[in-house]
Amino acid sequence: MAGEQNLQSKNRRTLLMLSAITLGMFGFGFAMVPLYCFLCQITGVQSVQQRTQTTASTVAANQSVSDRWVTVKFDSTVHPDLPWNFQAQERKLRVRLGEVNEMDFIAENRSSSEILGQAIPSVVPWQANAFFNKMECFCFRQQSLKGLESKHMPLRFSVSPDLPNDISSLTISYNFMRLDMNNEKPFTVVAK
Repeated sequence: MAGEQNLQSKNRRTLLMLSAITLGMFGFGFAMVPLYCFLCQITGVQSVQQRTQTTASTVAANQSVSDRWVTVKFDSTVHPDLPWNFQAQERKLRVRLGEVNEMDFIAENRSSSEILGQAIPSVVPWQANAFFNKMECFCFRQQSLKGLESKHMPLRFSVSPDLPNDISSLTISYNFMRLDMNNEKPFTVVAK
């Protein structure tokens, strides 16, 4: 009888410990989103939540146009699993702080299959990230290109007049990733 009570006591302790571990794992999973946002905010990495769409009138109402000019460089890369060509129409643009600017990117699917992709943006130097405002961007949503299709993808942006004076040039990089890897069909790259 004493052995049976000892076994029940151990079982209860194990059950309590496993319940506590399960609750802890659930709590950690629940806390991941705020922790991720906090980490992105500290490091200056642009999280999905920071990619909010604003209108040109909102930006214009909140900031004035400055006499200061900066150079914005555009960099684009494509993941090796994505058979696309992707680049900005111009490599760099001289912009006035607070002014709304536009840049067109061109994406071309070199395969004969429809493919889904997503552009992931980043701004360098990272300190400039908070001052680079995207009003319209292809990176806000997934992009689908049919086989051999080309598409113009607009970027409307402004650089805040509050940009620190020691930053005279910034680079916005877009890395296009393939999203439909789970249903990956073999693709054929068509030579031109």
